[in-house]
Amino acid sequence: MPSELQQRAKQPVSATLAGPYGHPFHPILVTVPIGAWVGSFVFDIASHVVDDPDFLARGSMWLIAVGVIGALVAALVGFLDLLAIPTGTRAFRVGLVHMTLNLLVTAAYAGNLLWRRAGDGPSGSVDTGQLVLSAVSLAVLGVSGYLGGKLAYHFGVRVADQATQAEGFTPAHQQRPGRRAG
Repeated sequence: MPSELQQRAKQPVSATLAGPYGHPFHPILVTVPIGAWVGSFVFDIASHVVDDPDFLARGSMWLIAVGVIGALVAALVGFLDLLAIPTGTRAFRVGLVHMTLNLLVTAAYAGNLLWRRAGDGPSGSVDTGQLVLSAVSLAVLGVSGYLGGKLAYHFGVRVADQATQAEGFTPAHQQRPGRRAG
């Protein structure tokens, strides 16, 4: 049986903004910056192996911009999830580190974007320094993602309790009339 503190961390602060019980919005929103930033890194590397790298350098810059915007939206919703975690707990401390790392990564990508836009914008292969900054940012993002997974899968933050989860494992012939599976 989950403690009162555990149960509180499973409930949304605002179902409208953070997602209803058992369906948080933060995990789906983080796919935008992750995908955009991984894509930009692929473009960065590819810009060093093609004859005409300009379009890849510009595409990477745009992907970084999409990632920064997506990260800010995900951060707002993630902050609401953090507010659901009782302070003074290990889960809250992990949540603070997760948030801090994500904000640092977002700031690094915002700086990378400004660096790429400097002067006449990107042309030629992506600068080695910009590529290294992206690689380091992705590595830190991976650590932060691990911590986010720990929050959800180890501590059960914003995850439905076991009784609710058990509904998904009830054979169809044992379900109550009027309830559909799904």
